[in-house]
Amino acid sequence: MSGEKKQTVTIRVISVCFAVLVLAIFKPFGLEAWQWQAYAHLLAIGVLGVVVCFVSEAILRYVLRKPGSLDRGVNYIIRRNLWFQLINTPLVTIMICLYRHFVLSDMVEANRLSWGNFFETLVTMAFCSFLIGLYWRFKFRSRYLAAELEETKHMNEQLRRLQQETPPQEMAAAVPDHEQQPSPTVEAQLLTTIDLTGSTSDVVTVCVPNLLYVESVGNYVKVMQWHEGKVVGDMLRATSKQVEERLRDYPTIVRCHRAFLVNLAQVEKVVSKSGTMQLLVKHSNDAIPVSRSNMASVKQAIAQR
Repeated sequence: MSGEKKQTVTIRVISVCFAVLVLAIFKPFGLEAWQWQAYAHLLAIGVLGVVVCFVSEAILRYVLRKPGSLDRGVNYIIRRNLWFQLINTPLVTIMICLYRHFVLSDMVEANRLSWGNFFETLVTMAFCSFLIGLYWRFKFRSRYLAAELEETKHMNEQLRRLQQETPPQEMAAAVPDHEQQPSPTVEAQLLTTIDLTGSTSDVVTVCVPNLLYVESVGNYVKVMQWHEGKVVGDMLRATSKQVEERLRDYPTIVRCHRAFLVNLAQVEKVVSKSGTMQLLVKHSNDAIPVSRSNMASVKQAIAQR
């Protein structure tokens, strides 16, 4: 059994145990009339409750297409558990109403199936579900925030290591062998500069090590770089896909968002909060967002060394 499945089973069993404990304390549905046998009935209700929880989990996972992924952040897990409660509470209510009617009505006639009993059971289960939801919301938020802080710290250490181990020469694409070898001064310049073109005759010359990020703005891209002690932005009529293709030979330049390409060598630090990620760029202090779809590739690019 995978770690995610084990955690799901543990969460559901603990939740059912909590609900059974509440029922054992308050003894609704005429359970006090059964004396010691009430605890046997509570045990049976607990077992049936676990079965209903797995039915609700299957509906959530395979019908509503909400997998129990631990990698989607704390907000996703909390929203998923809310959906689970909305599905599970009515199903548990129906299960208990049927148990009251077929098992508990021998000594307590009021347990016969009726709309009044249904709403009474629904209110009781909604109360239990509310308390359980508060507990897991606090539990998940504390756990994931701690894990998120630890992961962010580790990523920033990897980022610093990557920047230390990536001198400007390594960022450049190799000059083809068939081309005539220029003088050392010109060669050094070729190794660190590149011309970006688009749908017009305009050209933006980029010093690759000093490139900060590229932002898509409508039909243009804004190329931000550190030049002569200041941040310079040039507009070029092109798509970010065209620029990405031109810069694909430079491993520290990655796509972090549909509108942004960023140079990891110019990222000051990674900031994570509640499942979101931003890259703080050196010199400009701009915060570049990282989309969920690109988060894995950015983490891989940072950890590749």
